[in-house]
Amino acid sequence: MDLGIAGRWALVCGASKGLGLGCAEALVREGVNLVVNARNAGQLQHVAAYLIAEGAAAANDRAQNTSGPQVLSVAADITTPEGRTAVFGVAGGPGRDFDIVVTNAGGPPPGDFRDWERQDWLAAVDANMLTPIELLRASVDGMAARGFGRIVNITSSAVKAPIDILGLSNGARSGLTGFVAGVARSAVAARGVTINNLLPGKFDTDRLAATLSAAADKAGKSVDELRCAQQAAIPAGRYGQPQEFGAICAFLCSVHAGYITGQNILADGGVYPGCF
Repeated sequence: MDLGIAGRWALVCGASKGLGLGCAEALVREGVNLVVNARNAGQLQHVAAYLIAEGAAAANDRAQNTSGPQVLSVAADITTPEGRTAVFGVAGGPGRDFDIVVTNAGGPPPGDFRDWERQDWLAAVDANMLTPIELLRASVDGMAARGFGRIVNITSSAVKAPIDILGLSNGARSGLTGFVAGVARSAVAARGVTINNLLPGKFDTDRLAATLSAAADKAGKSVDELRCAQQAAIPAGRYGQPQEFGAICAFLCSVHAGYITGQNILADGGVYPGCF
């Protein structure tokens, strides 16, 4: 299926690994020009080179007479005003005129809420609620003026089914969910702009490894024992892979998903037991 977004510009945050990289891979293979962002400059440069090659290979497979989409990298902390300025000001990029924005920031650490101080909560809200809102605020009006826009926020399945050791994430991401529910249904919806949240369950990423370690310590079990038990409890029988998460993201960014907005798309292998 041609997603109809070749030649568009996308910003993908947290793109150096995990789910962010999965989204960047899927988009660049569709011919989308990318600005990829993460904090680790060395790792991000390596990823940018890989994405350039992936985009060129995909263009060749489609028999397009092109070298493939552009990939620009910006090593910066997207949760800071300086980081966002760097992303929007990168040379050769679209400025604030992104057609697609995929927000993604590392989740706050797991733990016991009794141990968290006010600053821990503020950091979580800043990274996982206010930063996506700032990125949306910077780009949504331009999208509406041009008649096309896709904003996908990578949040968490914990928004649907909270996880006890991820209280900081539960709270901050739920705040973003409530905000998106309103703004997605504002005037921008009639001007070709969709805003959705993509909720990952257990995907095989570094983030999962960190939460596994914390959960194993709390339960007094080994990481391998807990990993096997978790996968056995997933109806799909396994953890998800970042590439399949990226494919869902790319579809939400496509011309075919223009009638989907304000939604929380859960990708968890069937773990959530509810109908709604």
